[in-house]
Amino acid sequence: MAQQTHEASSTKEQIRQTRIQKLTDLADKGVNPYPYSFDKDIDAATLQEKYANLEAGVETEDMYAVAGRVMAIRNTGMFIDLMDASGKIQIFSHKENLSEDDMKILKLIDIGDIVGFKGTIRRTPRGELSIKSTSLKLLSKALLPLPNKQISKEKMEELSNFHGLTDVETKYRQRYVDLIVNEDVRDTFRKRSKIIQKIREYLTAQDFLEVETPMLHPQAGGANAKPFITHHNALDMDMFLRIAPELYLKRLMVGGLSEKIFEINRSFRNEGIDTRHNPEFTMMELYQAYVDYNDMMVLTENLVSSVAQEVLGTMKIQYGENEIDLTPPWDRKTMLGAVREATGIDFNTVFTVEDAKEKAKSVGVNAEDCDNWGQVIDLIFEEKVEPSLIQPVHIIDYPRDISPLAKVHRDNDRLTERFETRVNGWEIANAFSELTDPIDQRMRFEAQALAKVNGDEEAMSIDEDFICALEHGMPPAGGLGIGIDRIVMLLTNSPSIRDVIAFPTMRHRD
Repeated sequence: MAQQTHEASSTKEQIRQTRIQKLTDLADKGVNPYPYSFDKDIDAATLQEKYANLEAGVETEDMYAVAGRVMAIRNTGMFIDLMDASGKIQIFSHKENLSEDDMKILKLIDIGDIVGFKGTIRRTPRGELSIKSTSLKLLSKALLPLPNKQISKEKMEELSNFHGLTDVETKYRQRYVDLIVNEDVRDTFRKRSKIIQKIREYLTAQDFLEVETPMLHPQAGGANAKPFITHHNALDMDMFLRIAPELYLKRLMVGGLSEKIFEINRSFRNEGIDTRHNPEFTMMELYQAYVDYNDMMVLTENLVSSVAQEVLGTMKIQYGENEIDLTPPWDRKTMLGAVREATGIDFNTVFTVEDAKEKAKSVGVNAEDCDNWGQVIDLIFEEKVEPSLIQPVHIIDYPRDISPLAKVHRDNDRLTERFETRVNGWEIANAFSELTDPIDQRMRFEAQALAKVNGDEEAMSIDEDFICALEHGMPPAGGLGIGIDRIVMLLTNSPSIRDVIAFPTMRHRD
């Protein structure tokens, strides 16, 4: 229609000024463009389902009130595509059915406005289910235009500075616009909600108790990561945003609150941003008494595959060019074994960090900045093994040097009973036979503290209260952490973590 043509040739500010003038015109007609409520009684999807068998050309006397956002206007307002959270319904507006006052308001409606319509159900001769409106109410006047077309993931890079979204970065900065115009984006975040719901349902069905632990910590701990620091004014003390809930959850295990506990939590790590990392992220962490990391592997497999089946209806998912089969059981490989397969080096026969660095150099890995044997192996694994792990696999038995909270391996004291689950080359889960020996834990913390003094910003400090808790006795336990954002990425075929976090962390824009 004329309004669409005019806006297509106007700047955003010109469009805004035109719409502001319409606010004045509406006020002159006694219309509040931002009213308090509207008696909506049905959504678009329910109408589409209820009248799926209504034949073309048939009109009914069934009256409904619908509301949503105007996404298209045709024939000077006679036909409007109205979108609500459930889907789309066409509105048929004609002067024979609307009052003179409503027709005047109709002429002031723009794409992006939120409007309520009341009318009867009909299916047009062309087969489109429609509301034949008998009244309308403007519910929110949009002053800024929407992008002129839907923006797919593949087309985001091609966007020009036109009608709202300027580039991929703006897609994330103005997520509200992204959600309005892209059904696939709305679908991703609805699936995210369902994934979290199904994780919670699975665990509660297994008798896990959901708990909450602090997000403000008096000292950083629970994982090796650089923390965010804030200041509590009333207590006049620095505090740390939660890196991980581990040490508090273990305190609850000491207290005997339940033999099975879990928390779905927000955690914060002051680190880099890339397609798999955001400084603020969601994880699920759980602990179960009287089991070890072998039981955690089975739990991980069953939990992830069950959620995939519940949300997608299948355990075989497509991610990029790869079909990934999540059906249990999953493969298991030792970390040293996987490195040996990829490089030919058996690190069971390498005993010093200097020798380990030389071995790394021989396969093209620069490990000069590594402080210990375990870090060298981890770096080689990251560069030479990780990218090839497409199908789900548990990488087990991590070096003790890089696992300060895991129990020493029962067969090799250089290793721990720890595994990380890899899918599509990513870590999606990290789990231990939990360290419950307070003497050993203190020694691990002391080694971490020394590394911190020597410049390792990610190393942990000694947590005296946590050691005190362990000295009261913690039962043997398995612990598991799963990255929710990465699970959502996998199950929605999303290429970046920013695609599954509604409001990802962004640099300030002037």
